[in-house]
Amino acid sequence: MIHMEQEKKYKFKGKNILVVGLARSGTGAANLLAELGARVSITDKKSPGSLADQIKRLLPSVKFVEEDKTEGIIDSLDMIVISPGVPLYIPLLVKAHIKGIPVIGELELAYQAVRSYESRGVREKENTGSVLPISGHTSPVPFIGITGTNGKSTTTTLVDLMLKEAGYTTLLAGNIGNALTEEILRRIRSQEPGAKRGEGAFAPATLDHIVLEISSFQLETIEEFRPHIAAILNITPDHLDRYEGMKDYAEAKARILENQTAEDYLILNADDPEIKNIESENVQGKSEKPKILYFSRMNEVEGIYCKDGVVCCTFRNPEFSLGVSSHSHESIELIRVDEIKIKGVHNLENAMAASLMALVSGCGPDEVRHVLKKFPGLEHRLEFVDDINGVRFINDSKGTNVGAVAKSLADFENIILIMGGLDKGSDFSVLGDLMKSKVKLLILIGAAADVIAGAIGSVTETRKVSGLGEAVSLSMSRASAGDIVLLSPGCASFDMFKDFEDRGRKFKEAVKALKMQLSEIQHEY
Repeated sequence: MIHMEQEKKYKFKGKNILVVGLARSGTGAANLLAELGARVSITDKKSPGSLADQIKRLLPSVKFVEEDKTEGIIDSLDMIVISPGVPLYIPLLVKAHIKGIPVIGELELAYQAVRSYESRGVREKENTGSVLPISGHTSPVPFIGITGTNGKSTTTTLVDLMLKEAGYTTLLAGNIGNALTEEILRRIRSQEPGAKRGEGAFAPATLDHIVLEISSFQLETIEEFRPHIAAILNITPDHLDRYEGMKDYAEAKARILENQTAEDYLILNADDPEIKNIESENVQGKSEKPKILYFSRMNEVEGIYCKDGVVCCTFRNPEFSLGVSSHSHESIELIRVDEIKIKGVHNLENAMAASLMALVSGCGPDEVRHVLKKFPGLEHRLEFVDDINGVRFINDSKGTNVGAVAKSLADFENIILIMGGLDKGSDFSVLGDLMKSKVKLLILIGAAADVIAGAIGSVTETRKVSGLGEAVSLSMSRASAGDIVLLSPGCASFDMFKDFEDRGRKFKEAVKALKMQLSEIQHEY
């Protein structure tokens, strides 16, 4: 057995490494590197005083360096690791590039840390007779990576639940809220099955799958990262305050397949024109192409598709088994659309993508079907909040771009829509036709209110208010029974809230307060 001390020498021990960004992933990266024997410094553009809580979470050996002091240590660095939110064009990273100092992200660091155990993991699987569900894969644990503009968290969660339902041991991490470096460090310090007491061993051989939600920011800084199964759900405009245009944004997403080989699998949305471009430009030119499967609401494809209200699967590759036999391919009717608990066009796409990945990973149709019938959805994603006098309140605070808003609007009629926040360079005018046909009142909050009003304010009645409380009160005063009050901001939250979760909670609190207020008034009479 290879112990942790031996593994430290393999990659990071004794290296001078600077971590940039003291958010959750940066903290996880710094602590993991320290555990692996590196000499770690961490910096952030914020002052130490405003970062007191984050600094407390660092291991004692990690040194905090103020941003203006990094110039003095750059020449001694062997590597820089950045948090996903840190753009590559800041002066520190430009200088590092000129000096030839490697710059990777937290995701790449975590991947390299896991892969540093590869030889041990393969040996242990050989010794125990445990085999991976997909033939030809020889690494200790396959990574499943899911990216796209919208639906990542729901799809990633579904895949993880389906794998667990089938009896697999999984690690769920990434952009979904818990950094992969944090999860690795937690397992190093805990006595997971296979970890020998006192050694601080991390045993990837005890995991069947690592399931990751991956953002475009994380993909910007990969080098070796190679998911065995990669999925691109959709590509619509987002983060155009960071990217020069849609082409740059799509190219960042496409990097998820960059290191895939013929042993790997790529799951694509056959209905998305931007993804079709990625397939033609980024896949066809590869010397070793991954095996491609598709999901589609509109057409029959090899993979998974919707036909006459039924989700169907067709595999022509004899490597897969759906429990039926056919001369040329296997095909089943997996589930009726109306049996899937999460509703909406976009959630149907999420469910199909997740089901396809789970089936490819070794799950049976019964396990997939069971999860689809039971999974209620995630908080802040088209979450039903309450019904007040026939008016339904829906929290879609995670809808932070125009593509998400468009898909949410498609699911409802008679909508009072609450939008606004911090603009990410979006073209709100593309929502004009949907606004005209679906939205009876548009209520705007936050820094982007004027921008949104200028783009679509003339399409439907539009009001600007000071915050969510006023927006909820106004919406109720203008709503009739049968109407939908939908919070789908189409913007980031940081102008008024800590994050999208804080925004969603504040919305729910405002709805609850409104219901109590109306109940008290009715009680008086």
